[in-house]
Amino acid sequence: MEPAATDRRRRRPGWRALLAGVLATGAAVAGASLASAGENDRAADVAPFAEHGALAVCGTALCGESGEPVQLRGMSTHGTQWYEQCVTEESLDVLAHDWGAGVIRVSTYVQEDGYETDPAYFTDVASRIIDQATERGLYVIVDWHMLTPGDPNVNTELAKQFFTEITARHGDQGNLLYEIANEPNGVSWNGIKSYAEEVIPVVRAGDPDGVVLVGTRGWSSLGVSEGSDESEIVANPVNADNVMYTFHFYAASHQEGYLDTLDRASDQLPIFVTEFGTEEYTGDGGHDFAYAQRYLDLMAEKNIGWTNWNFSDDFRSGAVFEPGTCDAGSWGDPGSLKESGAWISARIG
Repeated sequence: MEPAATDRRRRRPGWRALLAGVLATGAAVAGASLASAGENDRAADVAPFAEHGALAVCGTALCGESGEPVQLRGMSTHGTQWYEQCVTEESLDVLAHDWGAGVIRVSTYVQEDGYETDPAYFTDVASRIIDQATERGLYVIVDWHMLTPGDPNVNTELAKQFFTEITARHGDQGNLLYEIANEPNGVSWNGIKSYAEEVIPVVRAGDPDGVVLVGTRGWSSLGVSEGSDESEIVANPVNADNVMYTFHFYAASHQEGYLDTLDRASDQLPIFVTEFGTEEYTGDGGHDFAYAQRYLDLMAEKNIGWTNWNFSDDFRSGAVFEPGTCDAGSWGDPGSLKESGAWISARIG
């Protein structure tokens, strides 16, 4: 860990004290009922941010303030233009307390009736979820969910606007990570790198210490889905500190070549798996839980953080809840979980 990064992170006593107060208040309200919940109830444990503090990249790992490697595990929301109603105080209680998550990825789509249609509204939605997750001591990945068009440079000015506003509101908190391009596709690594080096200073202006997650070529496959691999990044990394590179996989579709790439690349680059599923790459279809477990085992071995797609009641097999769950508010009902939801919720905490 670089000494300078450690020094910067420790300049946040005001926010840390505030969060500690929020968490202490919640614990006091819960009282004896929390204490009796048992060791398996994450709500009775130290909240993730209170435990690890502000994070930083150290070598190829993500580390807490004491310098120890941290593996964050959690869920990604679906697009908030469709499934805002799935992310509430109650559903976040289930995620943080019942499932024991350490992180939530908040996906703000740029197109597809998302951010570009109403920047103020979708910024407010993201900010609301950030506040609610923070109250529960979670880390938050702020996901700029560009997908079509695949070149992130098409939306550079919108990205700057979004991250300027988000960091103005939340940049002093210490629990945010910034994913600045979800799944670049049809664009060279040089094009992605150029975009990153233009947007990262905007993030740094509002949050000098925040970890930035950079999407990779071929739908964040480290280039594999477009016939390349991590070597182009190793040879030409983003010119910035405190940066990680993202990798996405869907276990029923992405197997040996992808798993081998993640294994190899994580020895050379700091990697965060910000999106994956047990199903096919469409987010639907049959599951391959055995192969997904191979990925989880590798990520546990190497302290690679991950967020699963997705925390919604979409009809597709990759959504964790049965359709209608969010409108009914029945997130805590075991019967509300699809097969994928039961499998992943048992592996987050």
